Amino acid sequence: MLAHRIIPCLDVRQGRVVKGVKFVDIVDAGDPADCAAAYDAQGADELVFLDITASHERRGIVGSLVERVARVLSIPFTVGGGIAEIDEIRDILRAGADKVSLNSSVLKRPALIEEAAGRFGCQCVVVAIDARRKQDGTYEVFKNGGRIPTGRDVVAWAREAERLGAGEILLTSMDRDGTRDGYEIELTRRITEAVGIPVIASGGCGSADHVAEVLQRGGASAALAASIFHFGVLSVPQLKNYLAAKHIPVRPVTATEAGPLRAEA
Repeated sequence: MLAHRIIPCLDVRQGRVVKGVKFVDIVDAGDPADCAAAYDAQGADELVFLDITASHERRGIVGSLVERVARVLSIPFTVGGGIAEIDEIRDILRAGADKVSLNSSVLKRPALIEEAAGRFGCQCVVVAIDARRKQDGTYEVFKNGGRIPTGRDVVAWAREAERLGAGEILLTSMDRDGTRDGYEIELTRRITEAVGIPVIASGGCGSADHVAEVLQRGGASAALAASIFHFGVLSVPQLKNYLAAKHIPVRPVTATEAGPLRAEA
């Protein structure tokens, strides 16, 4: 069985790592390059960098910041936020990213998934889906950093993204984001059962048990987390050792465990 990946996420706004609750109530969590270097040293499997206001502000990602983060990493690095054109994807990959995360732009023009996969390979294309539960129990896709409902059904959109060439789905529960109440298992399971590509679960991680649950019951290939890592609740080595003890396949930790990135919660 393939090892599950543990992926810290850097939500970046105005050049700083930030974290909020349900996409609001934003607080500062540090410098992107410093955070990235610490997670690399801790033995994270990958890193995700999301410019959380780029789409809303209708601008591109700052390439120099991507380069600065890439220079301190030895692990795969995904970058997302406001990427809307093939040339922008090329520039982000040239700046040091291994993959790009596409969200609002491909909701507007789904063909961009196919174009990007055809030019750079499916392995470079991650389609990010921000989802919120509706009263009828289905889930709706949101765009522009979770600000705008699209009317699209999450399962249908995930299947379309896979058909067009996405290599992975980055699935975020907006209802759980930043709450530390646990991943939304039902949402995750619906997507993992609907597609054949890896699904990265995001939104709500507050403990090692939450990660074990989303990998086992939700069927996720990877677990993404932010606040528990940023504020020292749990380190990557602690989480991996916990999962390994529960016989959940993870890549072994080889680096010396680093301390928390910040002293305060």
